[in-house]
Amino acid sequence: MYQILAAIGTDEDRALEQAQAIADLPRNGDVSVTLFHDFADGNPEGASVHQVAAVRRAVEYLEDEGIEVGYSESSGDAAQAILDTADELDADLLCLAPRERTPAGKALFGSVTQQVILEGSRPTLVVGAGEAGE
Repeated sequence: MYQILAAIGTDEDRALEQAQAIADLPRNGDVSVTLFHDFADGNPEGASVHQVAAVRRAVEYLEDEGIEVGYSESSGDAAQAILDTADELDADLLCLAPRERTPAGKALFGSVTQQVILEGSRPTLVVGAGEAGE
């Protein structure tokens, strides 16, 4: 089974872009996607990954495409948590969607995306990395 880890933020449109990009990948066998969300604020309300609207939007699309979906969550250092979760799952591919960038920031990805790309050793699909306002 081909295992994809998709790090989902809070932006529903970016989450849908990630789901669409994953569904558009060639599938020669079974594909499983783990939707991961990091509660960067430590999650004081005790929310669950299942309660994040962006995650729900992605799962609806993926399930409609016949793709198996799992869930994972953490609190704290998002980049390190993504890398650790990818290792735990032995993910074949990471899917990230950086925040929109201003013209001044377009030379660099967001810090989490940049750290995952630079420190990770797994193939990474970056979705929707256009400039702010596009």
